[in-house]
Amino acid sequence: MIIPVWLAVVSLSVAVAVAAYAHGRPPSTRRDDIVDHLHGIDIADPYRWLEDQESPETRAWIGAQMEYCCSVLSPLPERVRLADRMERFLRVERIGVPVSRGGRLFYSRRRPEDEQAVLYWRVGRRGRERLLLDPNPLSDDRTTSAVLMDINADGSVAAIGVRRGGEDEVEVRFVEVKSGDELGDRLARGHIESVSLTPDGRTVYYSKLEPLIGRRIYLHRLSDDPAADELVFGTEYGPEDMVGQALSENGRWLIIAVYRGWTQNDLFVQDLQSGDGIRPLVAGLPATFTPIVAGDRLYVLTDFQAPRRRILEASLAPINAVDDWTEVVPEGEDTIEGASAAAGRLFVARLHNVATELTAYTLEGACIGPIEMPEQGTATLPSGAWAGSEAYFSFSSFTEPGLILRYDSRTGGSHLWNQIRTGFRSRAFVTRQLWATSQDGTAIPLFVVHRKGLRMNGDRPTRVTAYGGFGVSLTPWFDPEMALWIEDGGVVAVPALRGGGEFGEAWHRAGMLDQKQTVFDDLQATLRYLIAEGITRPDRLAITGGSNGGLLVGAALCQFPELFSAAVCEVPLLDMLRYHRFLQGPQWVPEYGSAEDPANFEILHAYSPYHNIRADRAYPAVLFATGDADTRVAPLHARKMTALMQGLERQRRPILLYYETSVGHSGGEPVASRVQRRSHVLAFLYNETGLRSVALAPTTRDL
Repeated sequence: MIIPVWLAVVSLSVAVAVAAYAHGRPPSTRRDDIVDHLHGIDIADPYRWLEDQESPETRAWIGAQMEYCCSVLSPLPERVRLADRMERFLRVERIGVPVSRGGRLFYSRRRPEDEQAVLYWRVGRRGRERLLLDPNPLSDDRTTSAVLMDINADGSVAAIGVRRGGEDEVEVRFVEVKSGDELGDRLARGHIESVSLTPDGRTVYYSKLEPLIGRRIYLHRLSDDPAADELVFGTEYGPEDMVGQALSENGRWLIIAVYRGWTQNDLFVQDLQSGDGIRPLVAGLPATFTPIVAGDRLYVLTDFQAPRRRILEASLAPINAVDDWTEVVPEGEDTIEGASAAAGRLFVARLHNVATELTAYTLEGACIGPIEMPEQGTATLPSGAWAGSEAYFSFSSFTEPGLILRYDSRTGGSHLWNQIRTGFRSRAFVTRQLWATSQDGTAIPLFVVHRKGLRMNGDRPTRVTAYGGFGVSLTPWFDPEMALWIEDGGVVAVPALRGGGEFGEAWHRAGMLDQKQTVFDDLQATLRYLIAEGITRPDRLAITGGSNGGLLVGAALCQFPELFSAAVCEVPLLDMLRYHRFLQGPQWVPEYGSAEDPANFEILHAYSPYHNIRADRAYPAVLFATGDADTRVAPLHARKMTALMQGLERQRRPILLYYETSVGHSGGEPVASRVQRRSHVLAFLYNETGLRSVALAPTTRDL
């Protein structure tokens, strides 16, 4: 038998990586003899007791795991250097995309010394900056953050969401902008999502999720008791449905969307001026309909009879059938990712080879022209007042930390408004787009990013990040961790797996429900391609992913662990037979299916990571990361999987759990905490792939 050279090297590097850790055995975990009987099959669940997050035994176990994890990772020689460099990337001024209302600009700004971004406003582009709300003093540990949820039409009242840690729940406060005073009303902490203020700022519509019950839309009149808020819509929908609303800028039209998964939704409308009730606009069709309101005109981005999407204008009075709607922007070769209406223009974002292209149109669909992008990257949709003349959007790429640009509808031009300056030398790096071939012959695009002139010798530490689900497109974005990685001579690869939205709804559907295995096959093809092309080898290869991407990492661990040496699995879904029982799990059933259904059970059981770890094999090093504040994907997935893998007799590589109470799905993490957490993650990846941190002197960004 001939042993491949890379396999022999893997054996040596494993020994080196293990030796680099100074640690004992992981904490012991109690096993229970719990067996479910599902559809004629016995399903063991020995760590179900870890589902109880508040039990004293679980809390003690979490503490022991975090102590063990830090004892392994904190002493690594790379960690302190990585923390210092990460701090340099993050401790720079960052300004959010401004929102224009009534001649006022509203935006967030985080100075280098701030742990959380502060909300400000000013009159026009050059007015004096004024404080709206500073969340930094709201908690001693600086884990409380604030986000603008809506501003009324004349910019006099702002609705601000105040969030603890990374949880999805917010408390909504209402602020009189000019004085900065609270109006006395607060919507109590809850899973409040869309917030829509009426033009006079006296009334607000909002949607709220009650976990495992469903979303409802309420009407709150400022100065009234929120406990008496009027229930407007949603009682007939369950936890699997997503319900939200938007209000036209003039306050006349209330638009309600009801999504069943990510492939179908209905629209409802209410004319608040006439006093008529809520009426269905489109219902029951197997397609998505995203509303875009421009004054008294409603545009709809849809994949109805157009898998790469088109834009139609719907009639609001009278309401007519979809077949009678007017096509404004037809389907083309490139997928329409999104659309917005601002500054008297209709903006359309398309994906061309997995990068954003923006185009401005008149409301009648006449093309005004493309908005020039600095390079291949990601742009947000321009936003601003419909009746105004300016709209703002951001741009970033794998090597561009971030630009904010201002579009002027009077000239049709866009100009730089703000730029993040990190000292990163963008011009020293190159982004290439390559194509792997999956098992069924489908071409899978992947971005590969590295230093210019870097010789590909089959030995480059390579980090692969992927997602593959819910129609989410992974377009180029700037990540300080990736920047450090490529500065130190590593390679970053980001594939566009099926299940995403990079090539329209057909690409999404090819990786959901009974086609989910396709996503894992695409990732395997990507890893094999990187090895075959002489970029890297398995002992230099790491995979990372979060949320649905965490499921992807878990499946890769079970199906092709021989192709990589390390995995970072963050806020993941891993027990696919029980995920739908917790938090927001029910709304993901249209994407994954449910084990309650016999046909779905067979598919889920075949790839569910928690049920496919084998006792007779060893696995790569794994770092799981989650926290109590994840109120979207239950942290129990990472807890149970950690216990399961640590209990494997043949496992020699570390299985770690980094668990912080304030970490969740929705950001809001203080800079100091993020530096500590991400430096541990990076130190783990550097150690497992052999990458070394280079202490770089501060530099000026190349221009």
